Amino acid sequence: MRQAVLGVLGGLVLAGVGVFWWQGRAAIEKGAPPPPAAAPSRDPMQLPIADPGSQKGPAPPEMSELGKEEQRFFRYDRNRDRMITRDEMLSTRTDGFRALDKDGNNLLTFEEWAVTTVDRFGGADKDGNGQLTPREFAATAPKPAAKKPACKC
Repeated sequence: MRQAVLGVLGGLVLAGVGVFWWQGRAAIEKGAPPPPAAAPSRDPMQLPIADPGSQKGPAPPEMSELGKEEQRFFRYDRNRDRMITRDEMLSTRTDGFRALDKDGNNLLTFEEWAVTTVDRFGGADKDGNGQLTPREFAATAPKPAAKKPACKC
């Protein structure tokens, strides 16, 4: 019974797709302009290219005009088009990635990651016994960013 129901539903889906395809072909043959071709998309797994030369745009708005969320938004919106692209979002993380990518090939291997992890462990293990106490482990936490003084423009 279940197979019959799934077969009927599958047939209906295929029939619906066929009707829409047929309608689209008929519209093109009557002289309607074809739908715009999709722009070639970048591989979503590819890292963004950090090229500050192409990150030009209008000057950022005055700080006094922006609220806290707008300031946060504009940290990522490099070209000020009020849209954050994937490249803009990931560009803030490229410095950390480059620090891990020792050979500079834009690929992070397990060995590169492991060397950094081992170095961090070795720096935190003050007594050299191969184990981290809670106090030693706390030393591995990332340091908070230094606060910049408020602009007195």
